[in-house]
Amino acid sequence: MSNFVAGLPKAELHVHHVGSASPRIVSELAERHPGTVPSDPERLREFFAFRDFAHFIEVYLAVVDLVRTPEDVRYLTYEIARELHEGQSVRYAELTCTPYTSVLPDDPDRGMPIEAYTEAIEDARLAAERDLGLVMRWIYDIPGEAGVPAADATLRFALDHAPEGLVGFGLGGPEIGVARDQFTPHFKAARAAGLHSVPHAGETTGPETIWTSLHDLGAERIGHGTSAAQDPALLAHLAEHRIPLEVCPSSNVATRAVASLDEHPLPVFVEAGVVVTINSDDPPMFGTTLNREYEIAAGLLGLDDAGLADLARAAVVASFAPEGVKDGLVAEIDAYESSAGRAGGSGQTKIIPPSMSTD
Repeated sequence: MSNFVAGLPKAELHVHHVGSASPRIVSELAERHPGTVPSDPERLREFFAFRDFAHFIEVYLAVVDLVRTPEDVRYLTYEIARELHEGQSVRYAELTCTPYTSVLPDDPDRGMPIEAYTEAIEDARLAAERDLGLVMRWIYDIPGEAGVPAADATLRFALDHAPEGLVGFGLGGPEIGVARDQFTPHFKAARAAGLHSVPHAGETTGPETIWTSLHDLGAERIGHGTSAAQDPALLAHLAEHRIPLEVCPSSNVATRAVASLDEHPLPVFVEAGVVVTINSDDPPMFGTTLNREYEIAAGLLGLDDAGLADLARAAVVASFAPEGVKDGLVAEIDAYESSAGRAGGSGQTKIIPPSMSTD
């Protein structure tokens, strides 16, 4: 199974830009900017040993502080692309970027101009597609803990300085104490400009956060959505309207959103007919890869290779990739499954893909 997963062409829909900085990348950035983050790989492993979600945010922001120049942004972005491509067979990725924490509009002496940030990620995106064949798109993410000022700035970045690869508008950071409905005007404006709504919701709060994201933010996909399993009416709504959940099993355990992998609600989602995609979130920080998340999903759902191919197709269809990219990647998955001699059913569980419609 590990060999099949490693070669399976994939789309990654829920992966954070800074959160994808591997120890190799962080070590390089820490060498450039000596300070609180160790550059020694062994000490970095200890630094990344999470206690809970609050500690994760602390570590994440420490790494954010290492990304200080456009050169850092470009290096980080291209090296993430390289690591997605090498050994993981990722063909398409939607990276969640948080430009607010790099531009720092309230502290211009520490931040960089949004124009420089945009140029850096776009240069890396084009280079990755040229060099690696990896298609990347961006989701601009509001850091919810920074409140409405951060949302105002993120919306401005998305509307007035949009990179060519921008496809979505998101909301991340801690959920507890951060009301989703305060960002309703920002999501309304982003959606009016043609951006897709992809907030995090229901990771460390209950189903009501997911309902709010659907009703007030117009969510088209839900980041995590772990607590949806607590609300049968919500599961039925997600299934009926084909609203995918971006599921990140290892992340949910690392941040204590779920007590253990054995208790993860992924099987509940699938049994309810909810569209699921498998993702890695902040993979190096959680000691995982997208390959590993597919293997975990296979164990939780009782999937064979054909079932894993179904999961890969579901992610492609749920993506905001251009239709030509979607069609090409689905065809590549079909060809890979066929060449592996694994064509047929999907074991004990059938993964239901979202509609191919873009409505």
